Amino acid sequence: MLLYIVFFSLAGSVLSVGSAALFLLFPKSIRKVLVPCLISYATGTLLGAAFLGMIPAGLKHAPAFAVSSTVLAGIVLFFVLEKLVLWRHCHDGDCEVHSRAGPLILIGDAFHNFVDGVVIAAAFLTSVPLGIAASLAVIAHEIPQEVGDFAILLDSGYSRRKALILNTLSASSTLPGALIAYFWLDEMSGAVPYILAISAASFIYIATADLIPGLHREVTGNAVWRQLLLLLAGVGTIAVFHHGG
Repeated sequence: MLLYIVFFSLAGSVLSVGSAALFLLFPKSIRKVLVPCLISYATGTLLGAAFLGMIPAGLKHAPAFAVSSTVLAGIVLFFVLEKLVLWRHCHDGDCEVHSRAGPLILIGDAFHNFVDGVVIAAAFLTSVPLGIAASLAVIAHEIPQEVGDFAILLDSGYSRRKALILNTLSASSTLPGALIAYFWLDEMSGAVPYILAISAASFIYIATADLIPGLHREVTGNAVWRQLLLLLAGVGTIAVFHHGG
């Protein structure tokens, strides 16, 4: 059983990061066109993962007030963290920090992947078929999300090499989550809804505070329709893999 859990946890990380790494193969001119599209798509996947996946899952195992309060506290926490990032880079109040979304997306994704590991382990401990089904669902929704996260890191000023390394480190939190859940599932079960809520808060904050304002800078009719369709496609992708499988 432990081998199943380790294999599928690693498979999820490798496949999702590998898909993001393929982005590096495109010429710079094509990446320049694709990045704004992927930012729109990533906004949808972040909101979809938070509202259609993590928050509903948390509500199944904890009171609604506790989950919603944790989400609210998480949004305030990430607001403070972002202020600290801004303060560290700028003290005159007039500069603009382009890399502020990068650290937050990595933190939020690490939380999310850690919880994915817990989900995979819990499913396998219930039954092998359920574990395989859960693993495939995790892999399926992580691939578009990791590609979108990689685009965000590039848009935030990270080099391709640094974005790939950091994205890999963030994705690798799936395995520790799975191993901790395997050995201490009883002790971990009470914390999972709140881990989900904090992860959801980070995704909501990144989408609404960092990504959507950037999308509003493009005001032409074609750009607006492209952004809306890609955002809805991101939400729809998460909806399919959370509720269609």
